[in-house]
Amino acid sequence: MHFSNLALTSLFALAPLTSAVGSANVTNNCLAKMYLWSVGGSISDVHTINPGETFSEQFYRDPVSGGVSLKISRKPDGLYDGSPQLNFAYTLDPSQVWYDLSTVFGSAFKGKILSVASENEDCPTICWPHGEQPAGSQVKTCEPNSDKVLTLCAEECPA
Repeated sequence: MHFSNLALTSLFALAPLTSAVGSANVTNNCLAKMYLWSVGGSISDVHTINPGETFSEQFYRDPVSGGVSLKISRKPDGLYDGSPQLNFAYTLDPSQVWYDLSTVFGSAFKGKILSVASENEDCPTICWPHGEQPAGSQVKTCEPNSDKVLTLCAEECPA
């Protein structure tokens, strides 16, 4: 019994060292359904995001690949048929989350505003005002406890 109490005391002593982790969110402000797969060491089932809805996934470190990419397509089979994809990728480490946007197979959101922002104003934003990947690196880092929100068909770029 004494050992059990010691183990419990140790567990409670560590509890304050752990903190809540934020989430990667994708908000669909477009007029059409979007389709999303969470891809790391494995591929999730497809998630349909209807207009006005948000997909949310708590940040985690994928044990196989290290990082995760939320792959978004305008087509229900877009991950598998070569359709243009938008990738909202993140990697979680103990002190920060790295996040970025990129495209494969073309620009699925040409002419639309895409933005990544956080409720933490110290986290850098990403904005593609024309829905196309600009030149240069889009990789940003911030503390991992706040949500990062990709808005599809945003009204404007965050300030």
